[in-house]
Formats: sequence, C-alpha cells, structure tokens
Amino acid sequence: MAYYLGVDAGGSKTYAVITDETGRLIAAGKGGNGNHQIDASAAQRNIEHAVMQAMRKAGLKREDIAFAWFGMAGADREADFLVLRPMIAQLGFPRTEIVCDTIIALRAGTNKPYGVVSICGTGTNCAGISPGGDMWQCGGFGYHYGDYGGGSWLALEAFRAAVRGWEGRGDPTLLTEAVPGALGYPSVERMFHSYLDSNQRPPLDVVRTLFETAAQGDLVSLELLRRQGAELGIAARAVVNRLGLHDTVFDLVLAGSVLTRGDGRYVHPYILEEARKAAPNCSLAVLTVEPVVGAVLLAMEKDGLQVTEQMSKKLAELSSLEGVAADE
Repeated sequence: MAYYLGVDAGGSKTYAVITDETGRLIAAGKGGNGNHQIDASAAQRNIEHAVMQAMRKAGLKREDIAFAWFGMAGADREADFLVLRPMIAQLGFPRTEIVCDTIIALRAGTNKPYGVVSICGTGTNCAGISPGGDMWQCGGFGYHYGDYGGGSWLALEAFRAAVRGWEGRGDPTLLTEAVPGALGYPSVERMFHSYLDSNQRPPLDVVRTLFETAAQGDLVSLELLRRQGAELGIAARAVVNRLGLHDTVFDLVLAGSVLTRGDGRYVHPYILEEARKAAPNCSLAVLTVEPVVGAVLLAMEKDGLQVTEQMSKKLAELSSLEGVAADE
C-alpha cells in the first residue's frame, strides 16, 4: 500500500494530511503559521509539528510516504524557494514538491489536473496549470504590483463610500448608515473622528456589510462588487493567455472567503464574463473542500496514479479538518 502526504501551510494554520492510494484518510495534523515570510523559524516548527503529528497518528515512517506535496503561502519567487527547499528537505521525505498554496487550491476545486484558480480573501491571487503541466501565477504581491481588490480593499472602499456619501462627495449609499452601525457607531461623524483619532483601518468584517447592502439594491455597493469580480476575471484571462488555455475546457476555481462565503450573485458572473473573453469553454467551480486535498491529489498524480472519481469522492469528504486534525 502506498501513502501520500499533503501539506497546506498558510499564514494562520498548517494542515498535514496522509491518505492511502485509494484516497482514504489515514491521519491529519495541525500547526500554526506556516508562512516563512511572516516568521521563518516559527513556520518551520509549525510545519514539522503538523507533519509529525500526522505521521505519529498514522504509525508510518518517512520512507513509507511515496510522495509528499507542500502547498505553501509565500512560495512565490526563487528568493522564497531558497528558504523553503532546505526547510522541507530537513523533514527527511525521499520525494517532495513545493508549490504556492494557490496551486493546491486549484487542484482541490476541480476534478481535472489543470485549470485556473482565482482567489479573493484578504488579498487576491490567480494561478493556472496547463494540460501539459506548466504553471503560472498572476498577482499576489499587492496593489503596487498590479493587484486589485481583496477583502482589505473592499472593506476600505466600503468605509470610504460611507464617508463620501455623508460628506456629499459621493453618491448616496446605504453604506452611510450600515458601516457605522456595523462598527458600533451611531453616525458616520462619530466613526469618522474616532478612526482619525486612533489611526485605524476598517476591519475585514465590513465586507459582510457590503454584501448586505448590495442585497438591498444599493448601487454603490453593487458597483464595488462588480468591479472586484471584473478585476478577478481580468487576472484569470491573463493566466489563460499565458498558458494557452483559450480552447481548453476547464474549471475556473473560486477560492478565498470573499468568493466562497459572500453572495456569489454580486461577484461571480463578472469573473466569468471577463474570463470567457479569452476562454469561452471555462466554467466556474467554487472550492468546497480544504485546499490540502489538492496537495494530496498532486502528490498522487506526481507518483503516477490516475485519480478516479471514487478517490475524489473520498477526499471530497474533507470539507473541514478541525476535528480530525485535533491535537493528540
């Protein structure tokens, strides 16, 4: 029996999952921050903790793992891999691969080994895999480097719209009452001065308010979400063009809290509209399982396994790992 290790190392938590060659979950482990850009030493400790916890639960040795695949936040450039390669090598697995965590989110969201993923959480990112196995990432480095949107940006824009509507510089909007209310203020004026005095930025929770006002037909809110969707679609189109996916039938996987928890009616259609200008045969697929599933699938495929529908169904049960990855 062959065993496979998949790891999802993110900024807040790290998951490690071991399955057998049929896709059956054997064990899982959990650690904290796995992003070396935040704290490389802590990331190394947390990744090792999650991996070794899963290995102990499974009762396996390193040489029992046919392939280990690591999806890692911050694995973006060669400068990052110079840090990550020795970090992962120290774990002692005979065969490993390291990719950006966007890639494992893509593989987790589709039943094909290729496609495009659009991520909109705190920030935005986009990546793709061609049928030939070529990978390309577009974005993920912030506004200065071409990115547009994300939860932080949406929260800020909703806050600005509330202030502008109150001042008369912007169009009237339900955000003028909704944003202060969501933040615990009786008026925009009180919110305005409080935030100025304390030099605060609006929290991500304001995005939920933005979706609520959009659902009430607020034109300013609807336009903010439409623009977010269009920009995500433009990034997906850039990936399609780079990888030559124009005539390919593939899934455009949507991941990240804004796209998976917010009401898709106000964002998703605009992503698809822009993406289909370059790839008319693409379809949207919302990620519903833990991204670490993609790491396991990629490990299997790297080892030469053909992932079957039955295997995918077993792995699809991993919509949450909070229980199975609990500490021993």
